[in-house]
Amino acid sequence: MASFSSIGVGLGGSVDVNALIKASVDAVKLSITRPNGLNDQIKLTDAKISTFGQVKSLVSSLQLAAGKLSSVTGWNAVSASSSDSKFVSATAIGGTVETTFNVEVSQLAKAQVSTADAIPTGTGVGAGTLHLQMGKWSGGSFTAGTTPGVDIAVSASDTVADVAGKINGANTGVTATILTDTSGQRLMLRSKATGEEFGFQMTVTTGDPAGLQRLSNGLSTDPGANAGANAKARINGSYDVTSATNTFENAVAGVTFKAEQVTTAPIAITVSKDNSAIKKNIEDLVIAYNAVNQALNDLTKYDAGTKQGGLLQGDSTAVGLQNMLRNAMLSVSSSTGTMKTLSSIGLGMIKGGDLSIDSTKLAAAMQDPAGLKAMFVGADGNGSTVDGVAEKIKDATSRMLDSSGFFASKDAQLKKVKERDVKEIARVNDRADSTESLLKARYTALDSQMSKLTALNAYISQQVTTWNKSN
Repeated sequence: MASFSSIGVGLGGSVDVNALIKASVDAVKLSITRPNGLNDQIKLTDAKISTFGQVKSLVSSLQLAAGKLSSVTGWNAVSASSSDSKFVSATAIGGTVETTFNVEVSQLAKAQVSTADAIPTGTGVGAGTLHLQMGKWSGGSFTAGTTPGVDIAVSASDTVADVAGKINGANTGVTATILTDTSGQRLMLRSKATGEEFGFQMTVTTGDPAGLQRLSNGLSTDPGANAGANAKARINGSYDVTSATNTFENAVAGVTFKAEQVTTAPIAITVSKDNSAIKKNIEDLVIAYNAVNQALNDLTKYDAGTKQGGLLQGDSTAVGLQNMLRNAMLSVSSSTGTMKTLSSIGLGMIKGGDLSIDSTKLAAAMQDPAGLKAMFVGADGNGSTVDGVAEKIKDATSRMLDSSGFFASKDAQLKKVKERDVKEIARVNDRADSTESLLKARYTALDSQMSKLTALNAYISQQVTTWNKSN
């Protein structure tokens, strides 16, 4: 608020007009600044918007957990094991048929490695152009691949190290390193990828062959045992398979096995139902539900000791949300078996609404995977209807998270409350500004009038004094 340093002169200089105006303006703004006033209400609303956003995230986690148990693929989890993973390891995707097969590895995949003739350390290799082409060596001859070759320009003063740097900077399919022995420095190239299709050949295309030839010798000819090679394996002693890497992805449907070492005996790969994954999905459902339930308990509780309530204490919508979630967890499946509710498989509610797990009861339920699946997915067993417990939980949480569901409506409601308070603050501030302007104008006018009256009083007193003296 602006002040008037001269105001009050006409009022005798003893009246703190600025303080009077400020007090009046502060009184107008009291609805904004007082405890639990508009400023505090906006902070409270912001806190609630943020809190409901966090609860929404927890409900979303519950929805995802229920989705794993309501999805058919969630019940098709399998695991792949190896009789000796030091030689062959394996994985399998969900839905893969349970099976067992043997694998023998006769060769691991490798990259081509070729080394050029030695050149005295630090000397120039000669000017010209080297051409590097990716392709395949077979029977001593080279067949270029589909990737265009790369030309490397070499100057007369370039050393072996300079050439290696140029090759590495050219983004080719090889890496260049320097091998130093008693004869000098040699350019050693290695394919970046394994497999016989990722070989290479380096030749001299222009320049002095006698100079650059030393770099191409050993890089342009058949690498022999150092050529790139595919991994080779045999399945069930009869079916040969190869892979450019040590990983075989398509040999057996749904199974990926990796050759770690050449085998000395067949390695058995077994694909079986993974009940541990199903058990974990059930445990994750309990964890996700307990997280949101505990959060709502804390937010709506009242602590008699501290006489403090949670942020959402007394908020009927928060309590309603908690009840909706609990009702969803108490859903009954349409399955015809003995397992129809979460409590029937050992997931019971305890004080406070959390779920607890009876490990013995759950283990017994796991012995009947078909009945357990029917309880979660429903009688149809394929998730096409909302009749299983997990389906009903997912459906309830999905409706809460929908664009027109609970959280969207609550967020819109809170934002509307905040918008109303912001507008009210603006209205009060406008009224405060008007009050300040009006009071300043009135006090200024009063000060002016008092100044005139003071001057008139002084004049009259002077005239009276003069008149008395003359008499």
